[in-house]
Amino acid sequence: MDHDSTDNPDTVRARKARRGAALDAPPDEPAAPDVDPAAASGEDDDDARLPDILEESGAVGEGPLATGHEAIERAVRLAPTSPGVYRMLNANADVLYVGKAKNVKKRLSNYARVGAPQPARILRMIAATVTVEIVSTTTETEALLLEANLIKQLRPRFNVQLRDDKSFPYILITGDHWAPQILKHRGAQTRPGRYFGPFASAGAVNRTITALQRAFLIRSCTDSFFESRTRPCLLYQIRRCAGPCTREIDFTGYTTLVREATDFLSGKSHAVKQELAAEMEKASGELEFERAALYRDRLAALSAIQSQQGINPRTVEEADVFAIHQEGGFSCVEVFFFRTGQNWGNRAYFPRAEKTFTPEEVLGSFLAQFYDDKPPPKLILLSHEIEESELLESALSIKAGHKVEVIAPKRGEKKELITHALTNAREALGRKLADTATQSRLLEAMASTLSLPHPPKRIEVYDNSHIQGTNAVGAMIVAGPDGFVKNQYRKFNIKSEGLTPGDDYAMMREVLQRRFKRLLSPPEEGAAKAKDDDFPQWPDLVIIDGGRGQLNAVREIFESLGLTQVSLMSVAKGPDRDAGRETLFMPDREAIKLEPRDPVLYFIQRLRDEAHRFVIGSHRKLRKKDIREAGLQEIPGIGPSRKRALLHHFGTLKEIERASIADLGKVPGVSAESARRIFEYFHPQPG
Repeated sequence: MDHDSTDNPDTVRARKARRGAALDAPPDEPAAPDVDPAAASGEDDDDARLPDILEESGAVGEGPLATGHEAIERAVRLAPTSPGVYRMLNANADVLYVGKAKNVKKRLSNYARVGAPQPARILRMIAATVTVEIVSTTTETEALLLEANLIKQLRPRFNVQLRDDKSFPYILITGDHWAPQILKHRGAQTRPGRYFGPFASAGAVNRTITALQRAFLIRSCTDSFFESRTRPCLLYQIRRCAGPCTREIDFTGYTTLVREATDFLSGKSHAVKQELAAEMEKASGELEFERAALYRDRLAALSAIQSQQGINPRTVEEADVFAIHQEGGFSCVEVFFFRTGQNWGNRAYFPRAEKTFTPEEVLGSFLAQFYDDKPPPKLILLSHEIEESELLESALSIKAGHKVEVIAPKRGEKKELITHALTNAREALGRKLADTATQSRLLEAMASTLSLPHPPKRIEVYDNSHIQGTNAVGAMIVAGPDGFVKNQYRKFNIKSEGLTPGDDYAMMREVLQRRFKRLLSPPEEGAAKAKDDDFPQWPDLVIIDGGRGQLNAVREIFESLGLTQVSLMSVAKGPDRDAGRETLFMPDREAIKLEPRDPVLYFIQRLRDEAHRFVIGSHRKLRKKDIREAGLQEIPGIGPSRKRALLHHFGTLKEIERASIADLGKVPGVSAESARRIFEYFHPQPG
């Protein structure tokens, strides 16, 4: 789907209902100061991990069940007969369940009936209920939208939960510059231009943009970089840009390229390829073989895009395809995105749900949450018929501002798409279960090798990076039964004053004290729960990079904080830094040497290398920022505002150094005297 960003007035009622409910809901979780934005953005598009299975806990006692019935009965007396959303809370004011109803009083009465046959899951929920809160809505459609929003926000234990949710990337061709730029975009669509998407992953977008650059030669550089160019960049030399920055192509020619790219992304790929083929034949007929070769390469790039897309339907222009498969107590929902008749990728989700939920129940709840913050297409194809498909159609139509159709096809090409998606869902869940089993065996072997009390469910690995003490940064990576948990990664900018440059012990002390003091401090009253509350926040094992000295230093830190329940280990590199010859150190034990081919040693190497990769990347970002700004800090009269203006105008420090006094004077906020001082700083006169 391609569109311009606009505000949809038809969702105002649902927004008002959400605001009303938010008065009773926990506030948004504050951003942790040590969260790495790169990790939080989810650019790696890793597969979601499997949720913990919610085990059933036997029979429910008569006493707690009676208490729950009484609490619900009290709510029934005051409940409206109109549509609304209800929340069941336990003694700690934790939300157990969020539900909606066309008649709230009637729905709650079903829960309040003593002796009525109910599934074990419902009986456990009733027994834990202490209070019920109700929010009235104007229509059942508003109730559906509000219910989905609250489930995502509050993460109730007895609801189906869409996990690992994040915004999908789009391709943006900008509309606020005479030479439009092509780029990947996430988030609010406020910048003028044409948006094409959603794509299933950042990797799919990046591959498509690279191929589009080869096919249509559209620039991908920022506007500031574009304006500062005096000669074409490398992308022009390798034929991935037409070079509009230095007028290697005129306005008319570049506009034609942008139109062709827009047409291709809008579904007119056949017409675009015919046009390019005609131009290639024409150039060849005129013996302009170099120009013909350029068209040939552009056609090859377009064919590469379409070959990567795999299945492309003939009769489905715009649709999302959902297929669910259940196995071993887990559910996998595979989603395919089709826009302009092209397959723009697929992604597997593993929602959190009790084993007693049917595929139809999981899929129905999943869909409402999935489209809570995403624009729905005109057609939604499902592998199973859900109970409230008409209500979902109505809600999504109001949200989207156009008619949305939700169907479970029985025959034809649409059924073939469902079959294809079901096959992918089955294979994705099979792979995930196999990977989880392998990871579980590794963790069990690690516990046995290191004499841990039990297989670790959360492993934290720490590392530092700096260059002679400058731009010092620490990092923590997290692994568990399903592999690396990237939304738990953290980076720590070293802040201690008076720190001896290069003192690794002091840096590690600061990182660990900040990390564990935050865990030890009680949460503030009214603070929201962790977003991934089914994953443990306390580590079972902490690994650091270093030898016995680093281990003893960290042990002292743990003892000063009173941490005795966390196992600790350090990993020392082998002679000549050879992988496979590492030595492991643990408190009050002899050094451990594992065989080079030992799977546990290989697993520990992967953990250490991932921490090293993450901390090096964080350090490079910090150093790059410092290098970018350092050259302007020593010029008298150039403060932060002028520094930002200069960098925004010229793009790089090198371009500022090349600029003339006249060019410097054109920057907003830079006077003629300031321009002269900047020029003389970079071009000192001899003598």
